[in-house]
Amino acid sequence: MGKAKAERRLNDNEAQAVARTLRVSPQKLNLVAAMIRGKKVDRALADLTFSRKRIADTVKKTLESAIANAENNHDLDVDQLIVAEAYVGKSIVMKRVHVRGRGRTARVEKPFAHLTIVVREVEANGEAA
Repeated sequence: MGKAKAERRLNDNEAQAVARTLRVSPQKLNLVAAMIRGKKVDRALADLTFSRKRIADTVKKTLESAIANAENNHDLDVDQLIVAEAYVGKSIVMKRVHVRGRGRTARVEKPFAHLTIVVREVEANGEAA
């Protein structure tokens, strides 16, 4: 017995990859995610390769995972893929203490973030399949 299989949240022409608990603030990660939104995947990979942001390598790995999921799990054409969605979510925040002068302390917050990338297969004329 067991419970029924959940319905697939994405369309048949979409695949996704999720990177959880990345050690970067959501605001900084969103700058990199905005850089690739709506682009073809080969162009997005090139942009991430030459980006100077520290987190760009992790975003690139997540995008490559989404591409691999599309190709291997959903039989989508890699050359027709675009980055349909790239969104960021908050995760935990570690609280730390920074010692200051005169016996005082200051709070240091070290935020984490989640990243979800959805790739979609489009036809040659640019419309969704």
